[in-house]
Amino acid sequence: MKYLLIIYCVFGFAFYSNSQTLYSGTVEEKIKEVEQTVSLSKFQIEGKPNATLQERMAYYHVKGLSIAVIHNYRVEWAKGYGWADSAEQRPVTTETLFEPGSISKSLNAFGVLKLVQDKKLDLNKDINTYLSSWKFPYDSVSKNKKITLFNLLSHTAGLGVHGFPGYFKGDAFPTLPEILDGKKPANTAAVRSLFEPGLKVEYSGGGTMISQLIEMDITQQPYDTYMFENVLAPIGMMHSSFTQPPPENKRKLLATGYTVNGVEIKGKYPILLEQAAGGLWTTPTDLCQFVIEVQLSLQGKSNKVLSKELIRKMLTPSLHSSAGLGFFIDDVGGARYFQHSAGNQGFSGQYYGSFEDGNGLAVVVNTDNGGSIIQEIVMSVANAYQWKGFYTGERPVTKKVVQVNDTILNTYVGIYKQQTTITTITKSGNELMYHAGAMPWKMYFTSATEFFNLESKSEKTFYSDPSGKVKGFSKKVEDKEFGTSEKITLAVVADSLLEKYAGSYMDGENVIKILMKDKSLWLDPGYDQPLMKLNFLAKEEFYVEEDFGAVYKFTCNNSGIYTSILGKSGENEKILKRIK
Repeated sequence: MKYLLIIYCVFGFAFYSNSQTLYSGTVEEKIKEVEQTVSLSKFQIEGKPNATLQERMAYYHVKGLSIAVIHNYRVEWAKGYGWADSAEQRPVTTETLFEPGSISKSLNAFGVLKLVQDKKLDLNKDINTYLSSWKFPYDSVSKNKKITLFNLLSHTAGLGVHGFPGYFKGDAFPTLPEILDGKKPANTAAVRSLFEPGLKVEYSGGGTMISQLIEMDITQQPYDTYMFENVLAPIGMMHSSFTQPPPENKRKLLATGYTVNGVEIKGKYPILLEQAAGGLWTTPTDLCQFVIEVQLSLQGKSNKVLSKELIRKMLTPSLHSSAGLGFFIDDVGGARYFQHSAGNQGFSGQYYGSFEDGNGLAVVVNTDNGGSIIQEIVMSVANAYQWKGFYTGERPVTKKVVQVNDTILNTYVGIYKQQTTITTITKSGNELMYHAGAMPWKMYFTSATEFFNLESKSEKTFYSDPSGKVKGFSKKVEDKEFGTSEKITLAVVADSLLEKYAGSYMDGENVIKILMKDKSLWLDPGYDQPLMKLNFLAKEEFYVEEDFGAVYKFTCNNSGIYTSILGKSGENEKILKRIK
């Protein structure tokens, strides 16, 4: 399950464009083009210009954002926008440090491969060969197959624990072996086999943490010391650090993290003791130095850390067409890019680097709902610099928007289902909002029944029965149909049955609690997140509004005792077993 807090509100927003560098006129024109055309949709509203970066930050409730852009194998420009800390009125600058999360895994893979290059590690040997302070406890699930460093870095080890929520000031801090064993004060489950290694790709931050412990056991150094001396400093990432908690003398450089509704998170930022999985504090400029080093090393023009041969190995997909060693590989219109996204509580980030042409970028934001605006910025930069594959030269389709009678709009409000995807349509003032993900999308009507969203490529049409009752809506992209979403009514479930559903369930990694409150069932995701209401589609079938891509069903045994929850999202299934 995805457990995302989806609360939206309007807050005071002061916009700053914080640049410490004067650029040439040509570069300034590129910066302006990116800033003025952020929301590059397939559609454009007649008479309305493209959205600006300022408008999109306000739309997504983003407090602060920082960008660096690579052109011709160098950082062409970098700028900060908005607040690093709104309460302190501290703006984002190019030196502001963010903690975006899983981008750390790419740097960590560099650290592992450095030890391989130095003949201290072998990617294909059993990990227990190198672990001395802790050993991985193999069991029958691994089917007598040994896990290797190659498996850990390519997410093919078959291990659990996708990610980590972090800790906060005042918490008891676990050791790394305690984290791996899921022993208190660790706040995540033990890192154990979900299936045999080498079978398929299963993203595992837990596996990354085993690689961190191997680095520490082999070098006999603290992880942050080893990584700075052998990876960050040689590349030129002098502002970056894996030190957790971050030192006090850096406090004024640290961005504060915010929730999706702009509320400052507890303690201002999470303390990621799981450094290799998500504990890097960095800037986009530093991340771009890393991207450039990969690009140049790939061509044999630099080897500050790794050889051309090892870089090629890292950028070669394993079992999955996109999973390399610490990287994900994207084929965009025939052009290849390496990238990694990231997300911690209060932070998000992404970098891209082209295999050829020396293009790339890094974007970080201090909100845990940054994926959408980051992708819009990526597209804006890609179009401004005409990145191969990304840039098509196509102009948006201009749409004339019409006003629809309020009475008609009210008939569209409701819940819609297409297979395992739930969409809700709500009314805000005299506008309709389309909820199918982390953020609601405004609905723009081109007729009384047809609408589109700027965030989607599809055009949608409501359809009704002969009596005029709204039955659902259809979707198409250009002339291709993409199915229909049927309007549904939520089911009413007896209290006696709800009580049978309440309990604790294990999703393979963590315990999920289903609680009875106010004659309704609520999901408690833990990690101090708010309860989430279960909405029933039928007696046993439900969805959670914060997880639109899945439908769940309580299942019982032959004795009528409910023992599990079956979740379906597209072709994927997951079983959550009930525990005592």
